[in-house]
Amino acid sequence: MSEAENVQRAATIAVLVENEAGVLARVIGLFSGRGYNIDSLTVAPVDETGRISRITVVTTGTEMVIEQIKAQLDRLVPVHKVSDLTLEGPHLVRELALIKVVGKGDNRIEALRLADAFRARVVDASTESFVFEMTGSADKIDAFCALMRPIGLVEVSRTGAVAIARGPRGLN
Repeated sequence: MSEAENVQRAATIAVLVENEAGVLARVIGLFSGRGYNIDSLTVAPVDETGRISRITVVTTGTEMVIEQIKAQLDRLVPVHKVSDLTLEGPHLVRELALIKVVGKGDNRIEALRLADAFRARVVDASTESFVFEMTGSADKIDAFCALMRPIGLVEVSRTGAVAIARGPRGLN
């Protein structure tokens, strides 16, 4: 195997599926049954009738592994479309996070200053804590959490990645 064939890459894969019981379990089973890792997974209905769901999976593997994943996803019966957004052109990827920080005095002031710099919104506040809401890239959220750790970070809840192509092209 050449060195180029061994290169790992991240892939953001969008999958349109029928919104029916067991579909997500089948998708996850495809990954776990072959030892592929899921770095992020989100799913929600995306049409007005609620019959179609969009699954966004972020995974890492060699080009051959990612091609296998896409081909196997495409063969699942309730799957309508599989799209590797990473290869198909410009796209946006975002996460949502709720970040709880506990602190008093100067730590509260510093937490608010950093939140402002990162455009995080205060969605809950008490005399001892804040909960910040933040959207952005995984790296941006990671950086914010790293800065909050010494101030008093106590809990983080994240959605995982959601992604969409830029411009006029759609997944449908």
